Amino acid sequence: MKAKPAGRAVPAVRPVSAAQRPIPPVRPAKRLIPPALPPLLCLVALWQAVSVSGIVPGYMLPGPLSVLAALWKDRFLLAGHLGRTLSEAAAGLGLAVAVAFILAVIMDLSRRIKDALGPILLLTQTVPTVALAPLLILWMGYGSAPKIALVFLTCFFPLTLALLGAFSSAGEDELRLLKSMGATSPQLYRYIKVPSSAAAFFSGLRVSASYSIIGAVISEWLGGDAGLGVYMIRVRKSYSFDKMFAAILVVALLSLALMKLVELAEKAATPWRKGD
Repeated sequence: MKAKPAGRAVPAVRPVSAAQRPIPPVRPAKRLIPPALPPLLCLVALWQAVSVSGIVPGYMLPGPLSVLAALWKDRFLLAGHLGRTLSEAAAGLGLAVAVAFILAVIMDLSRRIKDALGPILLLTQTVPTVALAPLLILWMGYGSAPKIALVFLTCFFPLTLALLGAFSSAGEDELRLLKSMGATSPQLYRYIKVPSSAAAFFSGLRVSASYSIIGAVISEWLGGDAGLGVYMIRVRKSYSFDKMFAAILVVALLSLALMKLVELAEKAATPWRKGD
């Protein structure tokens, strides 16, 4: 019988010592504490110290603890006023988004219309909102209509400006390519101009979202039956400055929440920009 050929010898594997193993790259750990938190806590501590020390009378500068206590005490009343302010701000902001998009498209399509409406848009921003609010209340009454109109006038300019600038800076090569393929104007906006303007649009929307709350509160200061502005006027007349600061805190938190909501909407609407 023939002997079977021997197979290849398997080389011995030497064990790798711990010192010879490659060291994995060290990734920076995520920050558990936001960078803005320590300065904010120091500012709140300084505010409390000044209020307690008596340098400023307590009724003029209530401390953070007094403000939080007033906020908790009037939480249900503030929630009712907050609902009115938020509804007015949302209605005015939504109307501003729709009108800004339509107006930006029209001005982008026609140079003549752009030159005609550009100065008018700038003129709307030179008039102070405090001067416009009494006129709007005189023309529209004390309901929600003048508040929504003032929020609209406050918000639509930055949105129109952002969209118009983004439409004008769309890629010329891509536009010429689609035009050579017989694309229509709606297709140019759908595939090139609107996607490329997403970053500018959400940047303007972030600013307008904070403006909407401020515009609604200012209009409520000058006339109305409900809203955070009305609440602030009432507590100011009764010299309840702790409640005044509580309302200011609610307005600030609401503005931050709306800006964060716009940021989340931007991430959902532009998934291709997640790596930016």
